[in-house]
Amino acid sequence: KVFHHTAAEAAVCGLTAGSPTIGFLGFAVLDPIYGATTQTGLVVAIVAIVANAVIIPIGMYLMSLAGAMGSGNGSSSGTGSALLNAVKQPVVWCPTLAVVIVLLGIKLPVAVYPSFDLIAHANSGVAVFAAGLALATVKFSVNTEILWNSIFRVFITPLCIAIAAILCGLSGEKLSMLTMACALPPAFSGIIIGSRYNVYVQDGASILAVSTLMFAFAAPFWIWFCPILQSWF
Repeated sequence: KVFHHTAAEAAVCGLTAGSPTIGFLGFAVLDPIYGATTQTGLVVAIVAIVANAVIIPIGMYLMSLAGAMGSGNGSSSGTGSALLNAVKQPVVWCPTLAVVIVLLGIKLPVAVYPSFDLIAHANSGVAVFAAGLALATVKFSVNTEILWNSIFRVFITPLCIAIAAILCGLSGEKLSMLTMACALPPAFSGIIIGSRYNVYVQDGASILAVSTLMFAFAAPFWIWFCPILQSWF
């Protein structure tokens, strides 16, 4: 409403500004700072589940709903169609299926592990390459909206998460790790989804670039500020 975007543009904006790139940078950032421990792995896993199994499905549903509304089908049947269309997308059902498999304790055959390992190792590189292509095809720009979304991503979101975590009893290094994980630059998924539908591509790519530069200052800030924030409560 504030920046006068369509529902589809707002959905991609939400995916870009609302989701950290935890799957690609989580271990790369947290391990050197806090050590490669079970705690860092748990923080990365939890944030990744929320980002991939909650935020992305909601974003895809909003994208599908915007398409249904744009075609004049804004009724309950259009809502159901949008939900079904979102669920059919691999970017939605794959992470959800993975979470269900883990929660149920289902063990996959050992023979399939090498194939999944290849996919896992290629995942980050392919995502960075795809995001780089999106960045290379648009003109970089900075305006009020891009600055706001970048500040929202690396400062406001982690601040809200940190306050909520403190109120829930989290403290010390765990608090700092969670805050740092939520302060990461935007997930590449928002850029890739925007490029697929040709929606919010230029602004999304610019937000990614500006947020990445801001994170260079946000990372040491949160390491310093988390103990201070905790002392206020």
